[in-house]
Amino acid sequence: MAHEDIDKVTGVATTGHEWDGIKELNNPLPRWWLWVFYATIVFAVGYVFVYPAVPLVTSYSKGLLGYSQRASALDETAAGQAARAEVGKGLANASLEEIKNDPKMLEFAMAQGRAAFGDNCAPCHGSGATGSKGYPNLQDDDWLWGGTLADIEQTITVGVRSTSPDTRMNDMPRFGADGLLDAKQVRNVAGYVLSLSGSSVKGADVEAGKQIFVENCTSCHGEDAKGIQELGAPNLTDKVWLYGGDEESVIYTVTHAHRGVMPTWGGKLDPVTIKSLAIYVHDLGGGT
Repeated sequence: MAHEDIDKVTGVATTGHEWDGIKELNNPLPRWWLWVFYATIVFAVGYVFVYPAVPLVTSYSKGLLGYSQRASALDETAAGQAARAEVGKGLANASLEEIKNDPKMLEFAMAQGRAAFGDNCAPCHGSGATGSKGYPNLQDDDWLWGGTLADIEQTITVGVRSTSPDTRMNDMPRFGADGLLDAKQVRNVAGYVLSLSGSSVKGADVEAGKQIFVENCTSCHGEDAKGIQELGAPNLTDKVWLYGGDEESVIYTVTHAHRGVMPTWGGKLDPVTIKSLAIYVHDLGGGT
């Protein structure tokens, strides 16, 4: 008969295991813990019968309740889509100003516009809409084609130099590349343009550049060089430059021009989404 080893300090039998003089006591598990453990086993068995739980070859056990998490999620999604569609009907029939003045429609439009911007516009304008070289900053108040709600909606719809027959279109001549001006004349007019915002071009004759500007550039940029939004011509007197405002960049622009393209979103995005985008972009801070 095996001899039971009793711990002298606690009076509890040991398991017979010992490490470095430390003996393992043979304490039973607490009764409450055992009952919880047994309850989980009962619950697990019941769950298998009540809810979908067992994978089969081509399907799974449906359970007595026939509950489906996927079906529940689809029902909630459908309910959300129906609610959005109801609000969307209001946006479809409302003007941009009416949407701006209706808190419920405005909230919906901002949420949808933010999502649409992230999916379609952020790759060029940046997730914060601050733009980069060649891609306009939508948070300032400098707009090539106008910053009103109607202007923004129109630009989104038809794009710029894009596929719509009504696309925003106006190309700056390639004055240097096409031989309209020689290199000295390009440098002079670049010097004049930069002088309007307090900068300069080394070796440029500003007065000669001014005359070249009057003869070649005022039809688009205006006699005061502040641009004409109907033509998409930028203001040259501020310090906002789409392609860079340093000497080299301006000379390159006069020489080769830049003919950036913004996609035509009309037909790709539904009218409600375009309205929502216009509202969102206008609300970024630069809309007029």
